[in-house]
Amino acid sequence: MQLRIDPGSRGTGLVLTDKKPETGERSTVTVRRGLVAVELRHRAGRIRHRMRQRAGYRRRRRSANRRYRAPRPDNRTHPARWLPPSLRHRVDTTFSQANRLCRWAPVAEIHVEVTAFDVRALSAGRPLSGVEYAQGPLAGTTGRAYLRAKWGNACAYCEATGVPLNIDHLHPRSRGGSHRVSNLVLACVPCNQAKGNASAETFLAHRADRLATILRQVSPSLQDAAAMNTILRQLVDALGGLGRPVHSWPGAMTKENRSTAGLAKTHTLDALCVGRLDHEAGDAIVRYPGQVLVAQAAGRGSYARTTPDRHGFPRLPRARAKRHFGYATGDLVRAVIPSGKWAGTWTGHVSVRARGQHSLTTPEGRINVSHRNLQLRQRGDGYDYTTRPEPLPSNCPEKPLERWPTRS
Repeated sequence: MQLRIDPGSRGTGLVLTDKKPETGERSTVTVRRGLVAVELRHRAGRIRHRMRQRAGYRRRRRSANRRYRAPRPDNRTHPARWLPPSLRHRVDTTFSQANRLCRWAPVAEIHVEVTAFDVRALSAGRPLSGVEYAQGPLAGTTGRAYLRAKWGNACAYCEATGVPLNIDHLHPRSRGGSHRVSNLVLACVPCNQAKGNASAETFLAHRADRLATILRQVSPSLQDAAAMNTILRQLVDALGGLGRPVHSWPGAMTKENRSTAGLAKTHTLDALCVGRLDHEAGDAIVRYPGQVLVAQAAGRGSYARTTPDRHGFPRLPRARAKRHFGYATGDLVRAVIPSGKWAGTWTGHVSVRARGQHSLTTPEGRINVSHRNLQLRQRGDGYDYTTRPEPLPSNCPEKPLERWPTRS
């Protein structure tokens, strides 16, 4: 078997395939069959949010308790091949899922899509060449002058002119926005104060036409492209530790294979199309999994010793033990409640308490249930599992698990 991987910033597709020769009337062709498909959904955005939240807590404590202490230097070093936690998470979780599939199936080789994103061309919205790479939107001008020319010396929100104008972030810094010039607009003082740290979508919810005008001039975020450029080489090196040969293939080849097969654009179908197929010789993909296992990374809990309130102050201490009455936070359980308001059978993930009255997450909300009424279904391994159907190919809308196209 082969393991084919389509890495992504927010999700990664992994597919187990096999290939075999088929002899037709005139020649022998190689067909590829998809056997098992897994879609891994990362939690890098949540990790980034938690890191910023922790930094805010520390900054508040430092300013309140050590206000005269000199700030820490910014020239702190990192070990070789160090990655921020949100990027390291993508590499580690992809390697973990690949390791599981290699243990469960006789995988002989690994195929990975490796594509370098031209961040500068993506920012400009067009192909670049030569000296254009050194000339950004602020070449020969300043940020404020560029914004005044772009917005016509008027407030981007109310279009007021002849008033003092401030520089405002469309996506606030407190909510993960950047200092890119495409995220900056001019705003009058009343609009700037009224918007606060709200997003432009929230602030202009009652003015859809003006919001559409502003968003048309906003460049797409480059965070996902930058993340993939950073982690791909380390991901390929990490997969090499599984003891199988690792082959890298360009994204253009994956796109060509997917278009020829008439498949939809998903991470798992892209993973199925990774690698060389000689279409002129008759090679084709003849089978794909109709159901995909979705593994959502949920984490393994927190190292915090206290539970803070929304301002970062300690609210209550956390128990040192992780497991109470045989259950740990994140376990999938089945609760059979004999009586009361929540009488019935419920299935979900549990949050444990030392007194044995655990909290269970259900579609109706969180309910309290005694450990005596719980039955373990699966130990928490840091993932939430579900399934989804795979979109049908355009050339075979009836049977996704049968061969298509039909070959002699």
